[in-house]
Amino acid sequence: MRIAVTGSIATDHLMTFEGRFAEQLIADQLEQVSLSFLVDELEVRRGGVAANICFGMGRLGLKPVLVGAVGADFDEYRSWLDRHGVDTSGVHISEVRHTARFVCTTDRDHNQIASFYAGAMAEARNIELGPLAERDGGLDLVLVGANDPEAMVRHSDECRTRGIAFAADPSQQLARMEGPEVRRLVEGATYLFTNEYEKALAEQKTGWSEDEVLERVTTRVTTLGAKGVRIDRKGEPSLHVPAAAVTTKVDPTGVGDAFRAGFLAAVAWELPLERCAQVGNAVAVHSLEVDGPQEYRLTAETLTERLAHSYGDEVAREVAGHL
Repeated sequence: MRIAVTGSIATDHLMTFEGRFAEQLIADQLEQVSLSFLVDELEVRRGGVAANICFGMGRLGLKPVLVGAVGADFDEYRSWLDRHGVDTSGVHISEVRHTARFVCTTDRDHNQIASFYAGAMAEARNIELGPLAERDGGLDLVLVGANDPEAMVRHSDECRTRGIAFAADPSQQLARMEGPEVRRLVEGATYLFTNEYEKALAEQKTGWSEDEVLERVTTRVTTLGAKGVRIDRKGEPSLHVPAAAVTTKVDPTGVGDAFRAGFLAAVAWELPLERCAQVGNAVAVHSLEVDGPQEYRLTAETLTERLAHSYGDEVAREVAGHL
């Protein structure tokens, strides 16, 4: 099964300032601030929802096609993804902008000063899926993830026009999108991924009830954090799948992306929806237990062990046959 994942590709530059921002700010001089903080730590993390999802799928033995826009500074990141099983040939390289970047400094009181540079992400709207599909002998599924909003709508439009199954995954971009855009993104999706808050926001922005959403999508997947996942389909009872067992909670960044990687891998293996959610949950806790969205170690052994511990030996054996 050939799966393409569209969405953001970015790096996070995280710095630690051992002092306090408040001690450097003068109340009556805030209109003319000019400050520089000497930081003790710098951590560069690879991120972006599309890249995170593809990384997880690559670790599970798939060859997902990453689709997004980056700058000429992408070479090192590309090498990392290539080594972890990701097809990066669908990535557009901007001639004028750098790869999207989040830069954040945190002080000893956990206050933060941050900036987000969208950069090349704005050029994702220029990417056509058709040539990628033709080159690879067709695409079976396209995940339309958080990205430049115009790109998201264009990708879902193109999937409908070309008859390609797609998953709508608006994530944090729901806050930026208006009702007509959200309706265009969601209409006709094979899968709709949201968390609980995004589910309510999507219904509010589209003006559609829960039943009306299910009239327009085949499968609705709602992640519930520590409570697991709920799956809804028209005319069928809701399916609730509890979360996988967690050893320790370290960093929630990228956990939702890891869930999608596991879920889509199980879809590619043609497993039933319950198994898809269980695999997604098991991959998600791998990410939760480490610092950074692409720093977790995922092997056939660690996945089957987590599945067995969380859902039983029979589930683990069924999934193991695909690893």
